[in-house]
Amino acid sequence: MSSIDDEIKEEIAQNKVLIYGKGTKTAPQCGFTVETIQFFEKYGYPFEVVNVLDNMGKREALSKMTNWPTLPKVFIDGKFYGDTDILDEMEAKGEVEPLLKATFGE
Repeated sequence: MSSIDDEIKEEIAQNKVLIYGKGTKTAPQCGFTVETIQFFEKYGYPFEVVNVLDNMGKREALSKMTNWPTLPKVFIDGKFYGDTDILDEMEAKGEVEPLLKATFGE
């Protein structure tokens, strides 16, 4: 296992909600990353964004690890959920808020 894989696992373990995207939380560099940040901002729970643009090795490792080619990649409570398409579907079914409440122990 590579050190990149270890780094990814550590980041996922340290953040209850983690977005791997293009750019940062304060300076997103793609519309989908912006959408994902706005999606989580409306719930008011803490989340982190990791910029993978400056680390192609990490981007490739994440694609292999998740079997998901596109960004952003969202992890909640250590589990991979995909991107905003998946989250929008979950939200439509009323699944996001209960998941976040359970993740943050409410």
